[in-house]
Amino acid sequence: MTHDPIPLSSEAAADMSGLPASETAGRARSASPAAPDPIRMVPVAHIETDLPEKFGVPRQSGLADLPARIVMEPAYRDPEAFRGLEGFSHLWLVWLFSEVPQDRPFCATVRPPRLGGNERVGVFASRSPFRPNRIGLSCVRLKSVEQDPRLGPVLYVTGADLMSGTPILDIKPYLPYADSHPEAAAGFTDGLADPLPVVLPPELSGLLPPEKEAVLRALLAGDPRPHYQNDPNRVYAMTYAGHTVRFTVDGKAVTVRGIEPVA
Repeated sequence: MTHDPIPLSSEAAADMSGLPASETAGRARSASPAAPDPIRMVPVAHIETDLPEKFGVPRQSGLADLPARIVMEPAYRDPEAFRGLEGFSHLWLVWLFSEVPQDRPFCATVRPPRLGGNERVGVFASRSPFRPNRIGLSCVRLKSVEQDPRLGPVLYVTGADLMSGTPILDIKPYLPYADSHPEAAAGFTDGLADPLPVVLPPELSGLLPPEKEAVLRALLAGDPRPHYQNDPNRVYAMTYAGHTVRFTVDGKAVTVRGIEPVA
């Protein structure tokens, strides 16, 4: 897999008109000749997970032990680039929200699903994918670095919050002495991460391997539905590990209604 350079922001070269934000919000802005050139980056890898679609992806990294492997692009498969990496237990992944349109107009506020989808906060006070630059940041646990005869060094990780195929822009080691801040304030997200109990009927238990069933429980406990949808009778469907998983949420628990192989 090869990639053309990715322009990370069309906004960096736009919005030089001097118009008030109220007049420019909600529509695309044309670049000015005086604007700087866009910064371009090329993915160094892509990630492979059991989640081929956005729906069902954990809201943050580390909330579910979702296994994944990171496959490097051909230009970055030199084993020397990974010397010393196995000495670290966790990694930072810098990645691209590849499903977000590159030319989406900038909006200063977003409506986080965790706030019910009706309350707005500033885009820089959120982790919304709809950002001036479509960059994501995730912390994952490094399980191993294995040399594949065809793919070169492959990183096996857990705790990812990325859909399969997401481009990885960079990989950096997590440094506990600098990156860990247990006393940090969590803003409006305080109290929003409590998992829901998951009810898996006996007749559905065992349809997935035990390790994948455990991850499914963690994914569903995070309540993947938008929080403005509160219909307890609505049946949601997500694709996971080659299966369609159907479930309902009554506000107190998630109940699995079906697990079927993808046709």
